Amino acid sequence: MAHVSDLIAEDIEQYLKQHEHKSLLRFITCGSVDDGKSTVIGRLLYESKMLFEDQLAAIEADSRKWGTQGGEIDFALLVDGLAAEREQGITIDVAYRFFSTDRRKFIVADTPGHEQYTRNMITGASTADVAVILIDARKGVLTQTRRHSYLVSLIGIKKVVLAINKMDLVGYSEQTFRDIEEQYRAFARQIGLTDITAIPLSALRGDNMLQHSDSTPWYHGPTLMGYLETVEIEETQQQASDFRLPVQWVNRPNLDFRGFTGTIAAGMIRPDDRVRVLPSGRESRVARIVTADGDLSQAVAGQSITLTLADEVDVSRGDVICKAEAPAEVADQFECTVVWMAEEPLLPGRPYLLKLGTSTVSATITEPKYKVNVNTMEHLAAKKLELNEIGVCNLALDRPIPFDAYGTNRETGGFILIDRMTNSTVGAGMLHFALRRAHNIHLQPVDVNKEARAAQKGQKPAVLWFTGLSGAGKSTIANLVEKKLHALGRHTYLLDGDNVRHGLNKDLGFTEADRVENIRRVAEVARLMVDAGLIVMTAFISPFRAERQLARSLMAEGEFVEIHVDTPLEVAEERDVKGLYKKARRGELLNFTGIDSPYEPPAAPELRVDTMYNTADQAADQVIRKLRELGFIV
Repeated sequence: MAHVSDLIAEDIEQYLKQHEHKSLLRFITCGSVDDGKSTVIGRLLYESKMLFEDQLAAIEADSRKWGTQGGEIDFALLVDGLAAEREQGITIDVAYRFFSTDRRKFIVADTPGHEQYTRNMITGASTADVAVILIDARKGVLTQTRRHSYLVSLIGIKKVVLAINKMDLVGYSEQTFRDIEEQYRAFARQIGLTDITAIPLSALRGDNMLQHSDSTPWYHGPTLMGYLETVEIEETQQQASDFRLPVQWVNRPNLDFRGFTGTIAAGMIRPDDRVRVLPSGRESRVARIVTADGDLSQAVAGQSITLTLADEVDVSRGDVICKAEAPAEVADQFECTVVWMAEEPLLPGRPYLLKLGTSTVSATITEPKYKVNVNTMEHLAAKKLELNEIGVCNLALDRPIPFDAYGTNRETGGFILIDRMTNSTVGAGMLHFALRRAHNIHLQPVDVNKEARAAQKGQKPAVLWFTGLSGAGKSTIANLVEKKLHALGRHTYLLDGDNVRHGLNKDLGFTEADRVENIRRVAEVARLMVDAGLIVMTAFISPFRAERQLARSLMAEGEFVEIHVDTPLEVAEERDVKGLYKKARRGELLNFTGIDSPYEPPAAPELRVDTMYNTADQAADQVIRKLRELGFIV
């Protein structure tokens, strides 16, 4: 018995080792509604024997309840996991499934076909090597076919299977198949898709899924499974690319070891190779390639490693290690394509966090150059991007980062945008190229700095950022504070919302996008004034937390003092010194904060003053006391 157990254990170990070393192919299925995407995946799962007995029993029960095949197994239900999908007969979310054959492992993403789920499709396609685009043989190339093909091209998938499904419903007509293939290839050339393999299918009947069908004797290409098992995957291509190691972690377990850990995004590396660390540009040589299983003589794309270098080089998380002879570019301004994924629109000038590889930086996006109608490929003028819209924009970062064009390397050219307040992913993007001015514009060093200017004035510079509803008393209090500081011999300047809109910002309106740009400009001016050594007061509604956070991020630690002039809406409306609330209530003044545009109160201001129970002079005295407490005045 022991001998039998040993043999079983040996067989299991051999099987697991064989499975471990199989290559992994990620692919997506996409197409119009009812083209049979979920059925194709369900058939692959069923035929690859990847279903347990309880799953088979469940799918048979579900087929009787929800199925569309008259009691026969409805393979689509293996993938349509949401109740809403089963009830409506459509795919809503991205459904991921794993299966395996003797030759390869697979992860497949079944992506939704409807335009309102564009963000879901982009999510599913972001890591895929191959796209299986389904076409109903009865309908041919549709608008959604073109849209999905454009998105596949945009996301950088180069290999496409044109799966012309439901051939049984057109009598397995070769002419129908050839006509659809010719029409699709003509369109695909326009968007840069050239590696296309067309396969006639009946997913429901299994024709050309795993074995060639007797019903299509005129077809001599691969079956769908045959193609998926043998197609060259991106991992192989990436190994031949220039070496890129985004540094995830500086590994310092003791004084004698300092290594730089990450997953190789492209290329290969060997000990003694000369490397360059970006963005610093410092060079060294590889001393060791360290892994949990011991040192390696070489490492390739996809492997997680720790590099040690021959020299003491300053390397941090977010840096990229490249071979010295083929470094990545470094820039802080780019042209890019953005897919917007949030309910709130993308607003030009609003600060977001950008995550590219292991690097996270602050980013702002200019007004889109254009947005793309994904159904017609038409370029349309746009001021902002709404949910599921795609636009080409310029992007500015707060510091230079190493990158490759997305078309060259998806790992070092693709990014996500994150809302700074909620930490939610709001967009995905692809870098095209660095803007020329990113290389030509450099900070000019000056001999007289902020510290020298502040010392000359005998004060500590700061921004006092007054925020609150219209009518709260911001300008009145800020004016009194400036008078009190002036009497104390302080050097000050007051930036008032109405005054600035007569000059610097007279070209801006009151839309949400214009409000963002208004505060961005004021924050930059305030930063320059702090650099001049002044105590600057700003009196603006500044309704959005993200813009106030941007202003804070421009200042050094401790230089930004947020003062919430807190007044209930009904009290501010009663005051209505300028008559603005009355106009807003009559619909004569659109996008008015508190009426039809939101105000986001500060979560943790340095000071909150309540003007319901304090006069303006008392509120100003509270500010002065706070400044003494913070050390700005003695």
